[in-house]
Amino acid sequence: MREIIDFKAIDEGGPQPYRATFEVGISDLERDELASVGSATIEVTVRQGDLDGEYIADGTVHFTAGLSCFRCDEPYPIANASPFHVRFRPRPEPSAENEEVEIIDQDELDVEFYSERAIPLRDLALEQIQLSIPMKPLCDENCLGLCPTCGANRTRERCSCESSIMDDRWGSLKEIREELSKKKDV
Repeated sequence: MREIIDFKAIDEGGPQPYRATFEVGISDLERDELASVGSATIEVTVRQGDLDGEYIADGTVHFTAGLSCFRCDEPYPIANASPFHVRFRPRPEPSAENEEVEIIDQDELDVEFYSERAIPLRDLALEQIQLSIPMKPLCDENCLGLCPTCGANRTRERCSCESSIMDDRWGSLKEIREELSKKKDV
């Protein structure tokens, strides 16, 4: 099992397939919405690109995880197969005033710049997992979340709290609405 994408091997032998399985911990991903993470398997084929020093990686990362719902904070499991396409290019020399590499074209959004001619498969897998986890994961699209008053999970149970909690900042608009309603009735 090769755990490093070696660009020299691709230069010498053509496209190379890579496959590896890694144990992934919550601390590897540093995401608050993660309750647990299982192992991750990456399968990728890397070939030379059209540009000098460019390599193209096409593959899939399979992983399982337990996420916490953004609305109700209940844990729920996911199993994900995330396909990806990444282009690796040599890191350009930074200009004197700016050490960051600036992406100037939308076609460069899938480009990663390298300074060493070897890429750890684990790093690529972790990055793809990060991109696959939703920013605000939901256990169900119709999740009602927690009651802001009593904390009950409104998807599973009804509470007796006032259903319409009004923000005091909207009070002036409520008064205007009532006045307009009175004028309409006259």
